[in-house]
Amino acid sequence: MISDTADRRRFEEARVKVLTGSHDPHGFGTLAEKTVHAVMKQYYLPDEDFHEVPIGNYIADIYTGEEIIEIQNGNFGHMRDKLAAFLPEYQVYLIYPYPHFKWLIWIDPKTGETSGRRKSNITGSVYHALPEFFKIRSFLKDPNLHIRVPLIDIEEYRLLDGKRRKNNPKVGSHRYDRVPLELHDEVILDNVRDYAQLLPVDLPYEFTARDLAQHAHIHIDHARETLLLLYEIGIVARIGKAGNAYLYRAFEE
Repeated sequence: MISDTADRRRFEEARVKVLTGSHDPHGFGTLAEKTVHAVMKQYYLPDEDFHEVPIGNYIADIYTGEEIIEIQNGNFGHMRDKLAAFLPEYQVYLIYPYPHFKWLIWIDPKTGETSGRRKSNITGSVYHALPEFFKIRSFLKDPNLHIRVPLIDIEEYRLLDGKRRKNNPKVGSHRYDRVPLELHDEVILDNVRDYAQLLPVDLPYEFTARDLAQHAHIHIDHARETLLLLYEIGIVARIGKAGNAYLYRAFEE
């Protein structure tokens, strides 16, 4: 069964195994597989006999015989058909690795040379990951769906191939790969009630998006997105307005 806690030692073992090429380089889909995806598969289940398993009309990233583990680096809209097929029959763990600290490294597409290593000024959190959840919100209440958001430090390699500005090839550039460095934390959303953890304990009894932004130390836009999602899945209720802002209250269990 999938673990309920982040295991940094196991993550490092998975990372080293992938980066040194000691995992099977000829497995189904491996040639097109990006590094984060490969590391997360090794982290959640190192035994490659359980990787890339056909189930019905789809290929599961991992199938243990009881549980399906799907690793998605975004584009949750692509998961809707799979979830519709898998959830009636299986416990499904949807893994969404999200950057915590990120360093950008640039690659010259002609020479392959790398240059620069600049740290992004954005520190990623589960709140940044939530926009993808809207794409599968009709499934979030399903008791067979369990979501994990590993927050990982990464190096992101980008090609200097942007053509939007002649003097700045970084604008419009393409991401080549992301290399995991360290597991910072893992947010566990095993059932719909777990989404209540997105509300800081020191929030007022009745609150607005601005209150959430202040107490969670996030941008107001992320606070609004969070509350809209929590409203749609029944974690908070809209009880009126404070000026032009919606006023919310958390449902009590």
